[in-house]
Amino acid sequence: MQKTIIHTDQAPQAVGTYSQAVCVDNTVYLSGQIPLVPESMLIVEGGIEEQIHQVFKNLKAVCIAAGGDLSDIVKLNIFLTSMQDFPVVNEIMPTYFQQPYPARAAIGVAALPKESSVEMDAVMVFKSN
Repeated sequence: MQKTIIHTDQAPQAVGTYSQAVCVDNTVYLSGQIPLVPESMLIVEGGIEEQIHQVFKNLKAVCIAAGGDLSDIVKLNIFLTSMQDFPVVNEIMPTYFQQPYPARAAIGVAALPKESSVEMDAVMVFKSN
């Protein structure tokens, strides 16, 4: 097994002991992204909508750095500090994904890093040639 570490300046830098993503064979494991703006490393201004958009932008940047795109994501995990925000995720998600959508889980949590309201991680698989 050979693993490749994925890194891009277009997504927030790791705020702990982890990599933005790790590629093994044709599978990329994307670490959780919170709504940090890469240039400032601060939570995006605004409400839950802006936070969700920023998380998708961050995930997309890591996907691109790995040689793929959001369309290559097969599993998406969403962590929300308020499950009342779940309908907002459903409204915004089609902006970034088209059918067939990836498998998905949405989990309510008590808190997230830097007091963000949303975090997402994903598994991306490259298409076979």
